[in-house]
Amino acid sequence: MDINTVEEKHIIPTITERLSGSEALIKCLLAEDVNTIYGYPGGAIMPIYDKLHQYQDKIHHVLTRHEQGATHAAQGYARISGKVGVAMATSGPGATNLITGIADAQIDSTPLVCITGQVASHLLGSDAFQETDIVGISTPVTKWNHQITKASEIPEVLAKAFYIAKSGRPGPVLIDITKDAQFEEFDFYYKKCVGIRSYKPVPVAKDHSIKAAAKLINNAKKPFIVWGQGVILSEAEDIFKACIEKTGIPAAWTILGASALSTSHPLNVGMLGMHGNYAPNVLTNECDVLIAIGMRFDDRVTGDLNTYAKQAKVIHFEIDPAEIDKNVKTDIAVLGDAKTSLTKLLPKLKANNHSDWLQKFKDLYKIEYEKVIKNDIHPTKEGLSMGEVIQEINIQTQGNAAIVSDVGQHQMIACRYADFKQTKSNITSGGLGTMGFALPAAIGAKMAAPQRDVVAVIGDGGYQMTIQELGTVFQQNIDLKIVVLNNNFLGMVRQWQQLFFDKRYASTEMINPDFIAIARGYFINAQKVEDRKNLARAVKDMMTTKGPYVLEVCVEKEHNVFPMVPSGASVSDIRLQ
Repeated sequence: MDINTVEEKHIIPTITERLSGSEALIKCLLAEDVNTIYGYPGGAIMPIYDKLHQYQDKIHHVLTRHEQGATHAAQGYARISGKVGVAMATSGPGATNLITGIADAQIDSTPLVCITGQVASHLLGSDAFQETDIVGISTPVTKWNHQITKASEIPEVLAKAFYIAKSGRPGPVLIDITKDAQFEEFDFYYKKCVGIRSYKPVPVAKDHSIKAAAKLINNAKKPFIVWGQGVILSEAEDIFKACIEKTGIPAAWTILGASALSTSHPLNVGMLGMHGNYAPNVLTNECDVLIAIGMRFDDRVTGDLNTYAKQAKVIHFEIDPAEIDKNVKTDIAVLGDAKTSLTKLLPKLKANNHSDWLQKFKDLYKIEYEKVIKNDIHPTKEGLSMGEVIQEINIQTQGNAAIVSDVGQHQMIACRYADFKQTKSNITSGGLGTMGFALPAAIGAKMAAPQRDVVAVIGDGGYQMTIQELGTVFQQNIDLKIVVLNNNFLGMVRQWQQLFFDKRYASTEMINPDFIAIARGYFINAQKVEDRKNLARAVKDMMTTKGPYVLEVCVEKEHNVFPMVPSGASVSDIRLQ
């Protein structure tokens, strides 16, 4: 997209200020209502940090302990607030350290604006100190990126960056600014971007598609709704619930869609996917109409595409045309914003009751409860289970906490068993599966929603990838609750090694440090639990203690997460043990 394609749909101010590029950048951020930035300074971005220091009463800069932590924190901030997260770093290694978080945000549709410093424009391409082609590196994992070499470009590029990051299907944008552009002065004014000629972020839902979808839904005998994060991103939770309740259709969620509908809702039949619930996986291949809303049919949800829902007519409500027919052939595609499309759909839906069909989900849930769930949340073994820890958190928070999980066994357990009563309560790394995500993301989430309980649930492996962010927690005095589920293994990899590699535990057993001593080294309250009789009290201590708290829970070392759809298998082949 060419920067010159920004449409002139607003009045250009006549009053300008003579500013440096650095100060102009700060003014742009203020105009976009940015009040929090996560970042790490360095030589190539020092002019911006110098000006930022003068505006610290208006913009709070959070010094993370690693640039990856800055992007994950910005993600957590964006995911719980619905606003654009902002991260900053210097050139070279500072910029490249942002890439993992940017890639995570791209695949999980999280709106970010990342700002990097760059060597002076006359040094570009000379292999100068800490010069890296971050625009070239980040191109595959950004929604848009741009390098600024003239200060006068800053207002228009920043306006476009925020518009692109938030509009349509959200995503990360990276803006690289050369050092001379940060010093250069120009006549500054700012105008928000409201449209780009070559970029149409929200397709208009066609009336004939809505009517066709309604007809198919109204005539279905075994309809099934699968929903994803698109419901949350479009703020469609209320209209989505109204559609479900009017039609009586069972509905299941992807991990990023979790919490759009309360987990206690009678039509919420659970989680889809590799470690999802038994009923929604099996009955995907029995429904006659599959209604997908704001989800992309990724491989963890579909399993073997050759056997996925072949008996069903598929209706796909989706904002991104590229997702239609990408993985699953669609019979009716409804392109557009989910909230708008469902609002048009609702009056065309007939009130219905699919009690016999819903009963099938209930019957299969009973099987799963007896074979899996009961043992996860009420184990008879001596060792603590991850499931009972999540269950205790549910009790102490009454299902109102935002749960930020890392990646691995604990993530699947948290997604399966956490109670979610309000939206934007499940924050995790979905598509990229980034270990180390949870701690910094929880920092951002808590700062964006200080009134909410935010609990980071982390495995011992992922925890040590970004454990240095305890320094950020301490310095910012963030009232964050951190639960480390320690099994001394890279648990999910070990599970696969056990099931598919004849128990050859290659490089997965971990000799861990003293997590309590580390927490206390950062002046953070901490406690370790090894015995079931101490669990409830310890969780209560954590939740009632003001300020940050680390709770290490030593869980059963070789526990496996079931159900499980083996990689490449059909969702009908889901294993309960």
